[in-house]
Amino acid sequence: MTQADRRTALVERTTRETAIRLELNLDGQGKASIQCGVGFMEHMLTLLAVHGFFDLNVQARGDLHVDGHHTVEDLGICLGQAFAQALGDKAGICRYGHAYVPMDETLARVCLDFSNRPFLHYGVTLPQEKIGDFDTCLAKEFLRAFALHAGCTLHVDLLHGENSHHIVEAVFKALGRALKMAVQPLAGLAGQLSSKGVL
Repeated sequence: MTQADRRTALVERTTRETAIRLELNLDGQGKASIQCGVGFMEHMLTLLAVHGFFDLNVQARGDLHVDGHHTVEDLGICLGQAFAQALGDKAGICRYGHAYVPMDETLARVCLDFSNRPFLHYGVTLPQEKIGDFDTCLAKEFLRAFALHAGCTLHVDLLHGENSHHIVEAVFKALGRALKMAVQPLAGLAGQLSSKGVL
């Protein structure tokens, strides 16, 4: 792969609530360096990178004295923008991806389509409202922001599970695997995978 062919992105976002710098390489080795001040989110983004074989570098500061909401949501925005940037017009990719991931008693399913029609279906009930200091409702906020800014139709379903940590972890692992499938080059495809000829 030549330098010109590299599917990478650099996204920087600064607001009154957060400051984020995110680097993404779609054709990486699963190397992650995540610093955002939200320990559980650092863990989840690392899992996404490792299981998707993406190289991901994140440096983020946020108003954590308020709570983690702005930081987590803005991380979703930035990661979505990074995927959109790295994929460009989405020519030549498989476009669709799916994955089932078990973790102990939990089974999660993620299906997605880089359709340019952002949508999130989130069929996940989390039994515990907190995972350490992490508000579990923020997982949905991250995924909604990601789908919107990546131009991705994203369906996330919990098939069964009892432990919120296991559930969210299985979701992020499945997301990484589904993303990897969707961004893979499809042999013989020159343009966009669409009967309309455009996404």
